[in-house]
Amino acid sequence: MPPTLASLVQHSALKLTVRAGADRLDAPVRWAHASELTDPVPYMEGGELLLVTATNLDAENPEAMRRYVRRLAGAGVVGLGFAVGVHYDDVPQALVDAAEEAGLPLLEVPRRTPFLAIAKAVSSAIAADQYRAVTAGFEAQRELTKAALSGDGPGELLTRLAAHVDGWAALYDASGAVVAAAPDWAARRAARLTPDVERLRERLAPASMVVGGTEDRVELQSLGTGRRVRGALAVGTGAAPGTAERYAMHSAVALLTLTTARSRSLQGAEQRLGAAVLRMLLAGQPDHARAVAGDLYGGLLDAPFRLLIAEASAPATPAALGEAMEAAAFRTGEALLAVPEGERLVVLAADGGAAVAACTAFAEAQEAHAERPPREPAATEEGRVVVGLSAPAGPIAVSAAYKQAEQALSVARRRGRALVEHEELATGSVLPLLADDAVRAFADGMLRALHEHDAKGRGDLVASLRAWLSHHGQWDAAAADLGVHRHTLRYRMRRVEEILGRSLDDPDVRMELWLALKATSSPTTPQGQTPQGQTPQG
Repeated sequence: MPPTLASLVQHSALKLTVRAGADRLDAPVRWAHASELTDPVPYMEGGELLLVTATNLDAENPEAMRRYVRRLAGAGVVGLGFAVGVHYDDVPQALVDAAEEAGLPLLEVPRRTPFLAIAKAVSSAIAADQYRAVTAGFEAQRELTKAALSGDGPGELLTRLAAHVDGWAALYDASGAVVAAAPDWAARRAARLTPDVERLRERLAPASMVVGGTEDRVELQSLGTGRRVRGALAVGTGAAPGTAERYAMHSAVALLTLTTARSRSLQGAEQRLGAAVLRMLLAGQPDHARAVAGDLYGGLLDAPFRLLIAEASAPATPAALGEAMEAAAFRTGEALLAVPEGERLVVLAADGGAAVAACTAFAEAQEAHAERPPREPAATEEGRVVVGLSAPAGPIAVSAAYKQAEQALSVARRRGRALVEHEELATGSVLPLLADDAVRAFADGMLRALHEHDAKGRGDLVASLRAWLSHHGQWDAAAADLGVHRHTLRYRMRRVEEILGRSLDDPDVRMELWLALKATSSPTTPQGQTPQGQTPQG
């Protein structure tokens, strides 16, 4: 701690006596300065112990002393030392009263104590405090470095940092999500600062800001090299950090930057390694790929994974999706292989993991944004990222997974979807494919004559056809559902054949009609669904 008036009073060699302001001796002393000016305030910075002999002061004049003391207190002077035995044998009562009134500590300095001795005592105490702060800072740096190299992730580093600053600490990823916090209760506090972290990301790195309210004082510091923010560190304390705490915080920022913001050369090397692993997998060489992957990607190949292909229309790029998936994988310790391919991004991610979940959330956010009305009628369409996701696969099936992702991407592009999973196309049903415009156009053309017939009030042929097909051509069951006699239904089906010029005995015709009905599905009767999920048969 820096020297205080109390520590100077307790200094046995100085022999100081408190004459006023005994309740304010805990004020820290930044320096001790002697001045005989009647107005030394222009030369004060605040925090000084002012030493005087009253050579030029009318120290026995109450009004003059009140003005003098009030001005010193207003300038931030923390105490006044009055030397006795020089011009006054005792401290004048007018000065004592003025000091008590202003709440300014007044210390009596005996004649045998030179002002230089007080200045030396203050200087020595300040130097000792700075030495302790530097020593504590170096100790904190050693502990934080050890924690960073322990392989336990950022949690241990944050725990030690929180202990050094007597507060809490939290790490955010590039998206502003909380990665880790210490102590555990600080995670909820840190989550409330996400909007502040997002504002910090908008500034060029390195950047910092101070936020807080009634709970604590929080400093936010960006992490990253160059201009790109890779994350942020939050440190919450009860008061402004001291020198030792500053050393600890700066060390943590440097160490976290090294661990969260890898160099461009390292990123390039990892991308080249990932590309080589992907090429080997696509070439049907899983053993060679596993050997090359090593510890970096090897864990990814030991469990089912998904392959996704993302592409974007200008001005969007797949980079934002890649960053979201990388952040999610980093938080959970998952391996992630991401390889840029021109305007595309190919990713291998653990099936059911956080990275795939982040991809889904990214796509859902795009869908929600696309559904909102534009702010201006003439606004141009924003670029968007489109993703095709394969079914779960293993190292020996990467080539098939790549084709699945390509097919899903093609469907997503045609349908205007942000993400399509291959399982949607391979669940034993072609019904999801019927949303394409070409299929709908075919269906509308095939059924148009029947709809026109029904629109003229000549019978419910479309509903009757749907009921008959859904019951696999069983006349009694279909007629019962429609509430008509089976002979009426037989008549209607003959009319369908006459209008369409096609025979319902042909299974291909029945299949095409059923798919056309599903593609234009707006059923008005309960027969809109096939029982037990079956397709109509002869």
